[in-house]
Amino acid sequence: MNFLGYKRPDGKVGIRNHILILPTCACSSETCRIVASQVNGAVSVINQNGCAQVEGDLEITKQVLAGIAANPNVYGTVLIGLGCENAQPNDMETLIRSKTNKPLQTLIIQEEGGTIATVKRGIEIALQMVEAATKLQREEFPISELIVGTNCGGSDPTSGLAANPVVGDLSDRLVDLDSTSILCETTEFIGAEDILAQQAATPEIAQQIYNIIKRYEDHLTNVGESLRNGNPSPGNKAGGITTLEEKSLGCIHKGGHRPIVEVFDYAQSPTKKGLVIMDTPGYDIASVTGVAAGGAQVMVFTTGRGTPTGNPIMPVIKITANYGTYQKMKDNMDFDASPVIRSEKTVETMGAELLQEVIDVANGKLVKAEVLGIHDFAISRLCNYV
Repeated sequence: MNFLGYKRPDGKVGIRNHILILPTCACSSETCRIVASQVNGAVSVINQNGCAQVEGDLEITKQVLAGIAANPNVYGTVLIGLGCENAQPNDMETLIRSKTNKPLQTLIIQEEGGTIATVKRGIEIALQMVEAATKLQREEFPISELIVGTNCGGSDPTSGLAANPVVGDLSDRLVDLDSTSILCETTEFIGAEDILAQQAATPEIAQQIYNIIKRYEDHLTNVGESLRNGNPSPGNKAGGITTLEEKSLGCIHKGGHRPIVEVFDYAQSPTKKGLVIMDTPGYDIASVTGVAAGGAQVMVFTTGRGTPTGNPIMPVIKITANYGTYQKMKDNMDFDASPVIRSEKTVETMGAELLQEVIDVANGKLVKAEVLGIHDFAISRLCNYV
């Protein structure tokens, strides 16, 4: 089974061909937005970090930004900094180059002479990159080159009963085709961790699953908080989910039934093919951002209540098994899994259909969030700004 993608000089394969205008800090985010708005084919992100952060949070921010630039859906990057931030532009350039050899140019607002001069130069560089990017032709690649992220948000009982099992079947199919499927949202494993750990390929991986959950709970306890104060959310409760454990039992269905072969940190890249776990928060936007920074080319995202979630560089396929949600939010939903609820189709049948949808999107089909230009972006953090 194959798809059509873009071969990158670092050997990876993209399914989109974006020019990324990347801010090193909050103070250069608006300048990047202006540049991207003037260049067809360019995208930017709103980075609220990069300064006034403790060392641990700064490192997370730098890894996310560098990972986004290295994502195979990006042809090349225009990195724009202010000049006095903690995430220094030259350091960021070095970090990005350590991850990829794709086109990269750096501008510093204080050295260029202000916003207008930086925007002018940024547009010139971006236009040159777009011209080069448009010369690339899609080539045929095996589906084993795909890394597919999975996430859920705005859940209701139909998520755990149908949508997540359909994604789990997709995950099994991807693993059987030598692809990589990322299960994430660590806080939504709690209460179901014993079941998930049984899926680990080794005792060491099982212990890693327990470790990342304990780390999250300990972190919140240390600041006098409890995870259960914010999870399940009001929307989850209104949809019919009553406890965190109930939510977690639905969430882990996205991982299917294949062995978990690796557990790794937020925004890092998997080193093994198969079913893997990235340690991300349950906060959808930060979780999706981390998966994109880890190199996933596409995300499948289940929702019972409905959500418009998208990403600047990675297509997010929105799936619901709630037919009412699918009808009310047709401008956001990409895939209707409600036939499973009505016993009209099996999970396996819909898993095969979802795999075809993933391939169609990999081949260039735009998801609803892309059509609408929804570019959600958030970075996980350890503590408050300093």
